[in-house]
Amino acid sequence: MVQHVVAAAQQGVVDDLLHLPMPPAEKVIRTVAVYLGILIVIRIAGKRLMGQMNSQDLVVVLLLSNVVQNAIIGEDNSLVGGLLGAAVLVLVNAGLDRLTLRIPWLAWLLDGRPTVVVTDGLLDDRALLHLGMTPEELDNAIQAQGADSLSQVRRVAVEPGGSVTVELQPDARTATIGDLRRAVEALTARLEAQGSGPARG
Repeated sequence: MVQHVVAAAQQGVVDDLLHLPMPPAEKVIRTVAVYLGILIVIRIAGKRLMGQMNSQDLVVVLLLSNVVQNAIIGEDNSLVGGLLGAAVLVLVNAGLDRLTLRIPWLAWLLDGRPTVVVTDGLLDDRALLHLGMTPEELDNAIQAQGADSLSQVRRVAVEPGGSVTVELQPDARTATIGDLRRAVEALTARLEAQGSGPARG
């Protein structure tokens, strides 16, 4: 009697781990559909959600996986179903990454283009509003990259991934060791040229 109960329990565990309540094709379709749906939502939400997240954005990201979980798994809690879904997600993502490297318009469609918010020290308020970014957040981003004010900035762009790239005005750039070395070499060459010139009596 006990052996039958143990055998039945073991069989139940095996069924829970390996039995797919839905056809594998449906599992694949559900996973791909939810992946593409979230991709579209993030594309519409813009670069702000990807990079400069505030507390509300963080809550959305944290809840997003729970919201779409049932759409992917349905009634499937099996180990095989979970591994199949994970494999499909990884393969689809890798495939799209490779396609965007070869097809520029697809890269634009999925990722978009950089949004320029500052040009020659002038702030584009409409672009900033479109991104949902505050002037304070922009100031923090440019200060993190070495600029004290917009007057020192030649160009600021928010990249498709949400990162902020800052191009400083030439006079505002910090000199590197290479810059200092070249300046010393140029000054030394000038002094040597003057010292080796014809003497004046």
